[in-house]
Amino acid sequence: MALHIIKLCVGVASIEELKTWQDQRVGEQKACKEKPRIFHTTLQTPKRQAEILDGGSLYWVIKGMVQVRQRITGFEEGTKDDGSPCCLIMLDRKLVAVRPVPRRAFQGWRYLAGDDAPDDLGRGSADLGALPADMRRALLELGLI
Repeated sequence: MALHIIKLCVGVASIEELKTWQDQRVGEQKACKEKPRIFHTTLQTPKRQAEILDGGSLYWVIKGMVQVRQRITGFEEGTKDDGSPCCLIMLDRKLVAVRPVPRRAFQGWRYLAGDDAPDDLGRGSADLGALPADMRRALLELGLI
């Protein structure tokens, strides 16, 4: 079973906003003639990389709810804007909506066991991932998803 990472998505209010931000970043990279890629910068390098690369994803907590995931494609060494070293968690561009699960705030990232990861939306007869974010939140609050 794959090991995942969970992280707060600070400053983002919805899956759609995260997608817009990432699309803008890719556009900036293309404009600068850089290879377009999506990554998350972190100070702490995950020690269990082999387990994560065996199908693991980064689960994003948005507005107190685990709402979306991105498959982790690799890890690279990088540098922050101030020149200090960091780890780049390389991500697939595809955002996959997951069954919303409440999650309290925490600092940094955490490992997330495969058994504890929320299921993807859209696996059943109805594609709940296609619903607007506010509608998904309302359905969750009513206990319908």
